[in-house]
Amino acid sequence: MMKNIHIRQVFARKFTRRGFLISLLVALLFLLAIFTTLGSFPLEGSSMEPTAHDGQSVIKIKAAYWFGDPQRGDVITFKHPIEHYGLIKRVIALPGEWVEVTSDYVYINDKPLEEPYTNGKNHPVYPLTQVPENSYFVMGDNRSHSTDSREWGVLPRENITGRAWLVYWPLSDWHLISGYSYGQD
Repeated sequence: MMKNIHIRQVFARKFTRRGFLISLLVALLFLLAIFTTLGSFPLEGSSMEPTAHDGQSVIKIKAAYWFGDPQRGDVITFKHPIEHYGLIKRVIALPGEWVEVTSDYVYINDKPLEEPYTNGKNHPVYPLTQVPENSYFVMGDNRSHSTDSREWGVLPRENITGRAWLVYWPLSDWHLISGYSYGQD
């Protein structure tokens, strides 16, 4: 009888170590996947109001554009094309499109763009310009308080770091950041 108990204890101990190592490996792989595909982004300033506000923190999906391209209406995070710090803005015009910003409307290929997410008039304005390939025209939702493509030009595709997904801090402000779908143009 003693012999059977001893064998069971040894087997249980080995099984427990093996199970622990497998669990640890799975947890590490899970964390690696999270840190590879998601990131945190602190918001500074009022350029994205009313969508997001100063002092909030956003989870961005780094993997969002690994296999596809940003679409008009997406809220993206990126490195500033000149000064290389992080920003968050909305994609307004896509590569190859013509964009013009007047005080009242944004025009894409001579058609006014529906923008229910904006706050304020468009200031500054921007002359009719074609967006080059592999570039995007981006603007903040709070048009009169945003430094964006109207001031520093188009955003190169390689500067995009992710798609804004979720405001998680402060907890009282928790909400999903939805892009705006324009359907087929």
